[in-house]
Amino acid sequence: MTQQLQDEFDSSVENAEAWMKAIQERLRINDNTKGPRSALEARLRETEKIRALEPEGSLKMDLILVKADAALRSIGEEKKHEVLSKLKDIKALWEETAIYITHCHSRIEWVWLHWSEYLKAQDEFYTWIHNMRVTLEPDIELQLGLKEKQWQLSHAQVLQNDVLNQSVLLERLLEEAASLFSRIGDPSVDEDAQKKMRVEYEGIRQEAQNRVKLLETITKEHEQYSANVNQFQSWLNGVTERLNCCIGEATKSSAEDRLKALKEIAKDIRSGGKKWKHLENQCAEVIQNTSPLGSARLKDELEELRKALEKLKLLSSQEEERLLKIQQSESAYESQARQLEADIQQLRKDLQRLENDLDPGEGEKTEDEFVILWKKCNATRAALAAEGSKIERLKAQLKELLRFSQDVQPHAESVVSAIHQYQSVRGKTSKMSTDTETQLRRLIQNPLQSFEQWKPSVQMLLETPEPELAHIEAALAESSQFKEKLMTLQLKKDLLNNVLGEEKAESVLQEVAEASKEREVIHKSLLQSKSKLQNLILQHKNFDAGFAPLQKKLSAIKAKLDLEKEPRPDLLGKKTQLQRLQMIQDDLAELAIQMEEVEKLVQSNTTHRHEMNQLSSDSQALKRSLEMMIQQSEDHVQKHWAYNDKLSDLQQWISVTREKIDSCQDADGEQNVEGRLEDLERLLAEFPDKEIQLHLVEAHGQLVMENSSPEETAHVQAELDQVKESWKSLKEMATGLLKKWQLNRPVGDKKKKRAFVDSRWMSRPAFHLFDVGPNHKQEKMGEGQSTSSHLKLLHDFEEWLRGENTKLTKILAGTPSSAEEIKAHQNKLEELQSRVPHGQHLFEDLLHLHPVIGNSEDLEELRYRWMLYKSKLRESLSSP
Repeated sequence: MTQQLQDEFDSSVENAEAWMKAIQERLRINDNTKGPRSALEARLRETEKIRALEPEGSLKMDLILVKADAALRSIGEEKKHEVLSKLKDIKALWEETAIYITHCHSRIEWVWLHWSEYLKAQDEFYTWIHNMRVTLEPDIELQLGLKEKQWQLSHAQVLQNDVLNQSVLLERLLEEAASLFSRIGDPSVDEDAQKKMRVEYEGIRQEAQNRVKLLETITKEHEQYSANVNQFQSWLNGVTERLNCCIGEATKSSAEDRLKALKEIAKDIRSGGKKWKHLENQCAEVIQNTSPLGSARLKDELEELRKALEKLKLLSSQEEERLLKIQQSESAYESQARQLEADIQQLRKDLQRLENDLDPGEGEKTEDEFVILWKKCNATRAALAAEGSKIERLKAQLKELLRFSQDVQPHAESVVSAIHQYQSVRGKTSKMSTDTETQLRRLIQNPLQSFEQWKPSVQMLLETPEPELAHIEAALAESSQFKEKLMTLQLKKDLLNNVLGEEKAESVLQEVAEASKEREVIHKSLLQSKSKLQNLILQHKNFDAGFAPLQKKLSAIKAKLDLEKEPRPDLLGKKTQLQRLQMIQDDLAELAIQMEEVEKLVQSNTTHRHEMNQLSSDSQALKRSLEMMIQQSEDHVQKHWAYNDKLSDLQQWISVTREKIDSCQDADGEQNVEGRLEDLERLLAEFPDKEIQLHLVEAHGQLVMENSSPEETAHVQAELDQVKESWKSLKEMATGLLKKWQLNRPVGDKKKKRAFVDSRWMSRPAFHLFDVGPNHKQEKMGEGQSTSSHLKLLHDFEEWLRGENTKLTKILAGTPSSAEEIKAHQNKLEELQSRVPHGQHLFEDLLHLHPVIGNSEDLEELRYRWMLYKSKLRESLSSP
């Protein structure tokens, strides 16, 4: 029994050991991970089968344990050690086998599982690669607009991020592949497989990145275009708002400011055209990457912007054109308004100057001062009459301003104010002229009134039986004063005619003549009365006592007369000299009466008679010399008076005319050139008559200088030179201004005005010479075919005119003192007048031969000299 148990134990141990070794062998054969997946799978199945046999080994071990336990209980101690040793060995082998089974299966299973996971991950990777390739392979789809492109870009960026995120999985797969390759060594996970995976991934990544870059470019391009469109739209809105501010009725800016703003806007609009062109180019690029519908929308949007820009441009140009018209209207209004104000100011200045010239001054005035003031008043009235046309012109200018929409009330007030000033100055001038004329009338008639008041008192004195000698002498002195005053009135014939009128002046002169006769009678009566009184005195004295004073008085009178032979320096000196001569004449008349009384005392004494006869002879000689000197002095005073009067009139006319021309020349603007030209032509029409007056003043001046002191001669010559220079300057100014204005007129107007001015300028008294009969023309045209004969005719007429002018000058230089001399003087003038028709025929011959002579300037100069000679001769004949 014990041996059987031992044998059973040994047998079970042997069986178990053999089985274990067989298992280990099988495990050793399958314990390998190298090779393909199918071999690994077979090994895994084999290890699984081996693992499934592990319970069988456990049963075998349990059986061994049972057998061992039974054997151990039945065997002795010697045998137990063997059993236990075998039991230990078998347990160790089983444990080794069991561990080996587990480890081998686990190792193969892990590799299998690892490979399976790798393959799964690899499949997923390649699936992702395939899907991404399918996604990225088609061309980029054109989108509708920016939002769609942005969404497309976002989607591409998501794909790119997905691709980039797959790089981690790829690295893990590559690590797993490397790890598997080191374990299994299969070519599916070798380096080429790994490189292929990386290449596949890099291709997908590169394509994703390229797509993103392309979409970014497309999107940024569209974004930039949209930003530019928005910016252009904002700019367009800004320009529209600025334009609305300029166009709006509520704007308070001036037309000039708005026009300036519109020009800036037009400049911006032109730059906006360039911006739109740039947008158009950008749009063409954007359209290439936009769907057809989106492209149509972009084109429509761009077209709307173009239309808006064109509309803005049209509106700006229309508004600018409207404002230009407004500005032109305002400019025209301002120009006419400035011209009106300038004319008003010029008129005010002229009126103020005329008003200032009328200042009568303070204090009492002499007769000469009243005459000057009266002439000023008349000149001012004439100037005011000329200013009347300016008033009408101002009204016409104001009427022109009413066509504009601006407020003309201030200008209307200025015109009304100027009219009021004009009326005020005219009223003041009229009043002053009337007052001055009244004062002149009073001063002129004062001597007559005083004489009428003086006559009764003198009559009473003469009727007194025994008047006092002092009273008689005082009355004689007053009589001499009245003689001087009455004679002065007779010398003022021109002044009387101007102030009183010819009819009234003639009446006053008759009264003066009658008063002078009455004074002569009264003066003789006074002298007789004085002589009687002195005779009574002389009766009580001897002859010597009476003769010596007479002789002394005659010597004194002669000495006074010798002193008066020197020429006087001026008109006042000549008038004073004339008064002194008249006083000497009265003294001489008084001396004659005294001599008659003394002669009554010497009738019986021959010696005394001889002395008295000698004294009487000296007195008569002195009287004749005195009368001649008085006649000459009166003639000198009258000539000097006439010279001063004509010179003063001419100077006054030159001064007034110069001021008028200055006012015409200073006036600004082109609005009233026509009116100012008419004023200038009216002034020029006066020049021929005034030039005649200038030559008459020269003639009077020559007569004055012949009978004046060297100082007065130099003074008169200086006055003549000054007035000739003023005349020349005035004439040059007028003709120069006329030519300047005529050059600025249209051609038709220039010809018309030139003809008008020439006719005015040449309209002298000799113009009727052109009216020559046809027979006379034919006769003269038939005479002389050679140029030398024509020049000879011109030379002959010049010599004839020069001779006649020399004769006239000599005749006018003479100063007839007696009636016979005056008659001879008049006959000489009439003789010259009788030869005027002959000179007229000679000059008419020259006129018909003018085309042959060909020198119009010489002929015009000769015409003027001929006209001046006739005028001078005519005035000499009309002068008393």
